[in-house]
Amino acid sequence: MKIKKFIPILEWLPKYNSSLFKDDLVAGITVGIILIPQGIAYALIAGLPPIYGLYCALVPQVMYAIFGSSRQVAVGPVAMDSLIVATGVSTLALAGSDSYISIAILLALMVGVIQFFMGVFRLGFIVNFLSKPVITGFTSAVALIIGFNQFRNLLGVEFVQSDQLQYVLRDICDQIFGLNVYTTVIGLTSIVLIIIFKKINKKIPNALIVVVLGILIMKYFGEQFKGISIVKDIPSGLPVFSVPDFNIDLLRELFPIAFTLVMVGYLEIISIGKSLEAKQDEYRIMPNQELIALGLSNIVGSLFKAFPTTSSFSRSAINQESGAKTGMAALISVVMVVITLLFLTPFFYHLPKTVLAAIIIVAVFGLVNIKEAVFLWKANLLDFWLMLATFIGTLLLGIEFGIIVGVGLSLIVLIFRTSRPYVAELGKVPNSDFYRNRDRFEEVIIEEDILIFRFDAQIFYANSSYFRDKLDDMALKKGASLKLIVFDAESINRVDSTGVEMLKERIKFYNKKGIVILFAGVKGPVRDDLFKSGMLSIIDVNHFFMRANDAVKFYKTGDRAQQEKYAKYIHQAYH
Repeated sequence: MKIKKFIPILEWLPKYNSSLFKDDLVAGITVGIILIPQGIAYALIAGLPPIYGLYCALVPQVMYAIFGSSRQVAVGPVAMDSLIVATGVSTLALAGSDSYISIAILLALMVGVIQFFMGVFRLGFIVNFLSKPVITGFTSAVALIIGFNQFRNLLGVEFVQSDQLQYVLRDICDQIFGLNVYTTVIGLTSIVLIIIFKKINKKIPNALIVVVLGILIMKYFGEQFKGISIVKDIPSGLPVFSVPDFNIDLLRELFPIAFTLVMVGYLEIISIGKSLEAKQDEYRIMPNQELIALGLSNIVGSLFKAFPTTSSFSRSAINQESGAKTGMAALISVVMVVITLLFLTPFFYHLPKTVLAAIIIVAVFGLVNIKEAVFLWKANLLDFWLMLATFIGTLLLGIEFGIIVGVGLSLIVLIFRTSRPYVAELGKVPNSDFYRNRDRFEEVIIEEDILIFRFDAQIFYANSSYFRDKLDDMALKKGASLKLIVFDAESINRVDSTGVEMLKERIKFYNKKGIVILFAGVKGPVRDDLFKSGMLSIIDVNHFFMRANDAVKFYKTGDRAQQEKYAKYIHQAYH
């Protein structure tokens, strides 16, 4: 059983049957049809010859089918990773040159090694530091960056290529009137056709249709359409095994880009995998296994001339909608790519680059999540501003700094929320033994000599001063009549040494004023931490109660029988 956890294909392959194959065959062919033109297009984004996009669709898919925990995720070349590759590698070599290609392949090896070891050492939790608003803002910004960078191919003008949108837009405004009319018409027509086909039925291979139409138009009427850039020669044949060349200095220069690709790739595969997981109950996504699978896909892929790959939003969704049941669908897509590489590459000679730009633009602009922004504006303003800051930061500063902005803001918000948690004074619900928040329940009874204080978070070094200040504020409002403070600890799941010392200091402070301190609802592990830290040297074990009502009742009536029974239980549990 344990080996199946690390090689998930062993979970479904022994139970494979003809019924599953029928579904996988349809899905595999559908995704393969879309993957071929997309692979060519994304290679162009990355600044690489078109055939390298098809190389990315071979070995990485096979490795993920074996080691990936999702059975519908489609791995291969994607627009976001391609743009990051272009942005990073273009500073080190001339796009399309042998040196550029070599560095891009080395980058895949670096990304794979980092992802693999993150998975082995179970570091998948790192992605939790990027909240959904951050992911939404980042993804939407990158989609716009990729889309506007494709205007150079869509309109037939050599606009500047950058991951900072303001420079791209400025250049578009300066050169927009130099567009090639024929290129623009074919590109815009392709966009319209893709949108129409998607609205009719998402299973229609819209990318393949516009590719075929574009090839036919240029092959038979190309002389009438002057100035339209086409793909031209794509070499035939499969990639051969080779180890990427590298040196320490180059690895050092590539590390920031590699780490960016690691985070982006992992975010994509987890977000896609989780969304597909929710639509079935056959399997569960294992984050660390996904890192291992993605790492192996990039490592082994780099040995067969693939640049960095991850999961595709659009192809994964189409794979699931087309009925894919297992990783066999991915293997069928691989077979289609192999056939294309061996026999069909000459057919892409007349493919207009503007058609590829249209395919990319429609795919990536669909990732701009306006609905989520509207929802956050209504539901949570802090998350909305977090999303907007990440979005603007990525657009203006670039993809690499966009991730830094997102992670930084996520950590700041996390620290802010944990350092200033919700605090409430509780009052007694009439004719009951329950205590509730006085700010939410107007009918609760508040007694002048009693303060029931609830703190809705762990107590640690970042919020212990906040705990003390809020407690003192509430106690001050009670005035001289205050005789009892009950700490309702049901929401506290941890107390560190700083928190314990603060509690001990406050107990001593209020005891000097003649105010009794009692605890209610303290969880076992928290109680253990308190006792180990010497709390019982300043407060009796009889001052711990199951509920706030028990503490108040003990204070008012002095009935010790029930409390001594509970104190005996605590003493036995602790010792």
